[in-house]
Amino acid sequence: MHDDRRITEVRLHRFVRERIDAAVYTRTLPLALTSWDAPDEPVPALEAMRQDFQPQEHGAPWGRPWGTKWLRLQGEVPEGWGTEPDTTVEVIVDLGFTVEIPGFQCEGIAWRPDGSIIKAVSPRNQYIPLKLLGGGMAIDFYVEAAANPDVAQGWTFAPTPYGDKSTAGTAPQYRLGSIAIAEMNRTVWELQQDIRTLTGLMAVLPVELPRRHEILRALERMMDRMDPDDVPGTAAAGREALAEVLSRPAYASAHQLVATGHAHIDSAWLWPVRETIRKCARTFSNVIALMDEDPGFVFSCSSAQQLAWIKEYYPELFSRIREKVRAGQFVPVGGMWVESDTNMPGGEAMARQFLEGKGFFLAEFGIECREAWLPDSFGYSAALPQIVKAAGSRWFLTQKISWNQTNRMPHHTFNWEGIDGTRLFTHFPPVDTYNSELTGRELAHAERNYRDHGRGSMSLVPFGYGDGGGGPTREMLAAAARAADLEGSPKVRIGSAESFFSEAEDDYPVLPVWVGEMYLELHRGTYTSQAKTKKGNRRSEHLLREAELWCATAAVRTGGAFAYPAAELKRLWRLVLLQQFHDILPGSSIAWVHQDAERNYGAISDALELIIGEAAAAALGSGEQAFLLNAAPHARDGVPALAAGQPEAFHQPVHATAHDGGYILDNGVIRAVLDADGLLTSLLDHASGREAIAPGQRGNLLELHRDTPNEWDAWDIDEFYRRNVTALTSADAVRLTGEGADAAVVVERLAGASAVTQRITLAAGSPSLTISTSVDWKEREKLLKLGFALDVRADRSASETQFGHVFRPTHTNTSWESAKFEICAHRWIHVAEPGYGVAISNASTYGHDVTRSIRDSDGGTTTTVRLSLLRAPKFPDPEADRGVHEFTVTVRPGAGIAEAVEEGYRTNLPPRVVRGGSAVEPLFSVTNPALVVEAVKLAEDGSGDVIVRLYESLGQRSAGRLSGNFPVRRVTSVDLLERPVEAPGVDAGADGATLLLRPFQLVTLRFSRA
Repeated sequence: MHDDRRITEVRLHRFVRERIDAAVYTRTLPLALTSWDAPDEPVPALEAMRQDFQPQEHGAPWGRPWGTKWLRLQGEVPEGWGTEPDTTVEVIVDLGFTVEIPGFQCEGIAWRPDGSIIKAVSPRNQYIPLKLLGGGMAIDFYVEAAANPDVAQGWTFAPTPYGDKSTAGTAPQYRLGSIAIAEMNRTVWELQQDIRTLTGLMAVLPVELPRRHEILRALERMMDRMDPDDVPGTAAAGREALAEVLSRPAYASAHQLVATGHAHIDSAWLWPVRETIRKCARTFSNVIALMDEDPGFVFSCSSAQQLAWIKEYYPELFSRIREKVRAGQFVPVGGMWVESDTNMPGGEAMARQFLEGKGFFLAEFGIECREAWLPDSFGYSAALPQIVKAAGSRWFLTQKISWNQTNRMPHHTFNWEGIDGTRLFTHFPPVDTYNSELTGRELAHAERNYRDHGRGSMSLVPFGYGDGGGGPTREMLAAAARAADLEGSPKVRIGSAESFFSEAEDDYPVLPVWVGEMYLELHRGTYTSQAKTKKGNRRSEHLLREAELWCATAAVRTGGAFAYPAAELKRLWRLVLLQQFHDILPGSSIAWVHQDAERNYGAISDALELIIGEAAAAALGSGEQAFLLNAAPHARDGVPALAAGQPEAFHQPVHATAHDGGYILDNGVIRAVLDADGLLTSLLDHASGREAIAPGQRGNLLELHRDTPNEWDAWDIDEFYRRNVTALTSADAVRLTGEGADAAVVVERLAGASAVTQRITLAAGSPSLTISTSVDWKEREKLLKLGFALDVRADRSASETQFGHVFRPTHTNTSWESAKFEICAHRWIHVAEPGYGVAISNASTYGHDVTRSIRDSDGGTTTTVRLSLLRAPKFPDPEADRGVHEFTVTVRPGAGIAEAVEEGYRTNLPPRVVRGGSAVEPLFSVTNPALVVEAVKLAEDGSGDVIVRLYESLGQRSAGRLSGNFPVRRVTSVDLLERPVEAPGVDAGADGATLLLRPFQLVTLRFSRA
């Protein structure tokens, strides 16, 4: 029986390959070709069509990397083609596709001569129906062919020159394939789809089930009834042989799958942003063409940025999208500007992802997305549930956690509880892909993998080619139709994400709960790769904070004489949000992407510095007095929070003295001892008299590790990196420079072949030691860490995240804890035992690790905190991180969480001294420093009202009062989109609000000006 089955399967495979697939198109006729090559970057369609097109040979090589060739296709449909029943005429365009999956090689988009888009062509979507070409028998249209190189190279992770235009070369990448008029036999195509559904289902059914054998025998009968020499003439008989097994209904208990069309288009990755714009046009034009054919087809589109590009660059296509949105077929989802990383963006940036994304969808389509949609981001911050709910959304979807290396999530549908206690209905599709093709194997996996059987009965399946775009195909829609009610398969129906979530809430009302972050046990290197991109993001976030604060202050204090630059601030915010996409900020893109990002960050900095300067000048007035602009939420150097004032001078001098070949720095607040190699052997705060550095151990210790992950170079740090380490304990030079308050210890050493210079300073009155590290990084496949061995018995660490912090165990009792050997922190990380702690802050670093050990000498516990400064992965950017980098780290002994929060802002908002006429009172005052103001801005609606966003920062219930120091007419609690909401613990009064906030509660208030 087994051999008989195997013989039939082999026969079937060959029959389909050689007979049926070959008979879908009964006859073809090559088209006449002419072409024009764009000299450099892409040009608009109508401009390209005006160029001098020259004769183009069929089958010729073409396409320098990242180049564009325009083809003109002309011809006449032969008489009689497409007139027989079940036949139709199409144009097939094979640009020389080299791999089957679209999006990672050459791509094309067809244009009418009037400049309107027809649809795209890609490996599994090469057809253009004749009826889309304007009717009639004459064919005359253009194809914009993009010679995007295959950077992935079969996922070998080998270094490639193709990610940088300057190294990609000019050799042709492709050879034109068949470009022809083709007559399609619809019955043969339908038979092809029948067979695909049944063979896919048969392959996953257990051998002992009768259903499997029934399908096998039906396929045998199909082959027997058909004439291999006349497939078109006998295809109907073949379909009839399969009709009975295709009509068997699904079991009543079958799992229910809501399939929603999707095309997860990475906004940059193995291609630059400029190519993503064209990928969006290609994909969305395909989607619109499918919708015209199938009114029941629903497509979910998750990124406002991508639709904003279409509006700007392809307005005709955008108007067609609007029509399909109104028809309920093209459905915006997610409500974010991009599918961002969620580990590294700051709190306000995450809020703006929803403000800008949802705002765009509401303004353009009148649609409010109620789900957050992040299938592919590399782990999910524990602050996200509150942010999603604060944006007016109620559901969350991800798929990426199925990539976990060690542990499997216990549920697919659950309530996700964030750091403040907010719970969010969350679904994790058990199909384990956001690029489903709706194959029998995928559908069976979704049903069998679902972990909530007996409680829930349904899940979501996003289907369509993604990552590089492409989207759903007519073959996928055919698969969905056949699996709608089919014995042995889950029941499939096309629908929207909203329809799924609404039904799933009713289907599974009592949900299990997952508390805290959804840590991805993979891609831990994304906290560190491409350090300049990460530094640009961090700096941009804080410059935007300053710019909005001082612009709002100037607008209010001048009575409107200073014009708030709302449009420019929105433009800059959107650019920063774009670069928080989950393959840009994580450092996992080609060189071109990161070159663009760094150039953009430079332009952002220049623009914001100009805005800040103009706002400060307007607020302070003319004059030559020096003022400190304190944009931090805490008082600084005698200047109140959010204000401009004259800083007080510290009278306690900084003493710098030589000691045992090294130096001692002491400012009366803390005392630091550096040995002859520039390592920190002692760090004491005078208030407690407690030593922070563990006995016999050191801080400021640079360590160089071998960093050769098994795969996914720029993405991954694998745990075995710890087994190969060189401690950089020897210095080439250690010297004292400057004097008094400007004294600093300068240390020079080598990290492999890379020169490292550190400047260690202690400012007058400062409770923290500052270490500035400059590295001329020349390593490959190495990881550089900076560590501090602390005399603290900490069983957990606290890491800043959006609007609060998250605790993680320092021990490894379970596999879940062991997997978190590299963790993400924002501006600070803190370790403590009862009564004493140490805070370490940074200005641009996200990757950290925390370990603990028991000392043999005294039985005490050493907790070691290390920051990951630099990596050197070879794929996808073989030159990643090479060059000069600057890092700032501070260490604050005797610090609690409150001091850690303050230190984080202090490090990331460096002193800004300007000249003017008079001090500026803060717009807002807060009576309790636990309540931290994160943003001050003018309202989005242009009313001139002032928006203030704040959060409880210590993880405890905190009370206080927020007062507006300007004429206020009304105070209103609002959501992130600045719409009125009820906010627990907020008692809004005439000019302020009395607050009693739960731990980490986020509050946004609108102050209407009198």
